Amino acid sequence: MKNTKSAKIFVAGCTGFLGKRVIKRLKRDHYNFVGTAKSLGVDFREKNQLEKYFSKEKPDIVINCATFIGGIKFGLDYMGQIFYDNVLINTYLIDCARKYNVKRFINPISNCSYPDAVDKDFREEEWWDGPLNPTVLTYGFVKKGTWVQSYAYNKQYGLDFVNLLIPNMYGSGDHFDEVRSHALGALIKKIVSAKENNLPEVIVWGSGKPIREWLYIDDCVEIFIKSLSINPILEPINIGQGVGISIKDLAYMIKKIVGYNGKLIFDLSKPDGAPYKIGNVNRMKKIFKWTPKTKLEDGVQKTIRWYYRNIIKKKNI
Repeated sequence: MKNTKSAKIFVAGCTGFLGKRVIKRLKRDHYNFVGTAKSLGVDFREKNQLEKYFSKEKPDIVINCATFIGGIKFGLDYMGQIFYDNVLINTYLIDCARKYNVKRFINPISNCSYPDAVDKDFREEEWWDGPLNPTVLTYGFVKKGTWVQSYAYNKQYGLDFVNLLIPNMYGSGDHFDEVRSHALGALIKKIVSAKENNLPEVIVWGSGKPIREWLYIDDCVEIFIKSLSINPILEPINIGQGVGISIKDLAYMIKKIVGYNGKLIFDLSKPDGAPYKIGNVNRMKKIFKWTPKTKLEDGVQKTIRWYYRNIIKKKNI
């Protein structure tokens, strides 16, 4: 799209981890934007509430940051609610965008929507080549369905989409909860708590063998900004650095940065999830002429520093 500075951008889910950072960036760069969320009085599962908002604000672009999800345990405990809430949120947002003449819909899709891979990078052309891991079936299937809706709405109504396949995000302002967090946030919480309370060991879910790719929150926001002005492309695009780290190595990295001297115990009775999740990012590099700037260790250090200053309330970290 052209003239994105004059377009009105609607950030759906503007009070969440991702939405807050998007709003911060749009404000910093003087974009014309609005945002709302369930916590601000608009329940995206209620189409009449969402239609009133679209009718009033008349956005030109939607950035969809609205979602209901957490880590592996959260995903297994709330499968029905995850399916129901996310189906309604995504379906109604896209349909309201169509009805109120939105020009572009930026649609992040979790890379858990890929089929299981043992040691092979995710490639966009293989996105449909197998079943999803059971631990993420519900959420991954719903998010994959948003691409199907984008395809259908583009073909019938001409609505312009940018579909971005996003790995696990982390960074300042993340969820730090053993259930709601993804592995990185949960590990920071556990290891910092163990250090502060002089605990001798930390229990880590699973074997530690799964490989995960991590995207720093501000790099995700950067790709959203770039997505405002690229040429239309309907096919999904892997976003990330194209490298990963095992949960075990990540846990030891956090342990070292925090300065925790206790033991890490890997609980083999807990599920590992998918064994390998790294995206091939050649399409991203070609389209955006860009790669994420934040190296994992630097991003983890920033995140731990933020956690101490905002959650533990210590300044000298």
